[in-house]
Amino acid sequence: MLAAIYKPGLWNDFFFMVGGGVAALTGLVFVALSIALSTNVEGMTKDATHKYRSINTLAGLTSVFVSCGLVLMPGQSHVAVGVELLTPTAVAFTIFLYGFRRAFQFGSTPSKERLVIGSCLYLTEIAGALALMAGSIAGLYVAAAALVMNVAFMISAAWLLVVSVYSERAA
Repeated sequence: MLAAIYKPGLWNDFFFMVGGGVAALTGLVFVALSIALSTNVEGMTKDATHKYRSINTLAGLTSVFVSCGLVLMPGQSHVAVGVELLTPTAVAFTIFLYGFRRAFQFGSTPSKERLVIGSCLYLTEIAGALALMAGSIAGLYVAAAALVMNVAFMISAAWLLVVSVYSERAA
C-alpha cells in the first residue's frame, strides 16, 4: 500500500544524525568564513567565485538542516516527506546555479567541474524526492544518498574557499 511506504521509525536516526551534524558543520563553516573574511576582506568580497561559493555553501547546508528538521515532524506521509526534501533542495539548487551564473558574469573563473558535480547531486536528490512522492521508497534512499554526498561536496567547497582566501592573502 502506498500510504505505508514511509516508516518514520526507520529513518528518524538518519535524519537526526545528518541534521545535527550539518548544524554543527554550518556553525564551523560560518566561523571559518568569518575568520577568512576578517583576514582578507578585499579578496573575499571582490572575487565573485569566493563570494558565491560562500553563499552556496551556507545555503546548501541550511537546506539540508531544514529538510532534516521538517522530515522529523511526526505523522507524515511519504508525499509530505518528499515535499520536505524537494522544496529546500530546489531553493538551494536555484541559489547554487545563480551563484555560478553571477560568478561567470563577473568574469570570475569558478570550476565547471564543481558546477556539474553539484548540479548532479542536487538533481539526484530532487529526482529521489519526486520518486518518493510518487510512491517509491527507493526514492528516499536515492535522495538520502545524494543529500549526504552533497554535504561532503559542500564541506569541500568551504575548504577550497578558506584555502583560496588564505593563499591569495599570502601572495
